Amino acid sequence: MHATKTTTNSLPGLRTAMPLIFIVAAAATIIGCSEVESEVLAGHQYMDIHRGIDGLTAEAIAGAHAKDVEVQKQYDVNYKKYWYDKDSGTVFCLVDAPSKELAARVHKEAHGLVADEIIEVSEGH
Repeated sequence: MHATKTTTNSLPGLRTAMPLIFIVAAAATIIGCSEVESEVLAGHQYMDIHRGIDGLTAEAIAGAHAKDVEVQKQYDVNYKKYWYDKDSGTVFCLVDAPSKELAARVHKEAHGLVADEIIEVSEGH
């Protein structure tokens, strides 16, 4: 029996079984299963929630999202959409990312507004 060798990325606690990802992606490409390949390489989808942001405006949230977009490629993250309620100061961000930690890191580097909660979600049809 062989153990899967893991490598540790620069973020504490983040571990990735890289050999397995490459084997599955390569097999999917060879047999023409692009759906499997894209699922393996895309990571996960998350909804993050920011609560109690004082003075929230449409312009401020658009500016923060633009900063996320500038930083996200470094971490293989894609901040796709956001929703907000200015009265409560609540913002929801939909993001594709390899991990919650990397999604949070983009926010932290881009503008410093880290989410209060990050939830993995699946799209309904």
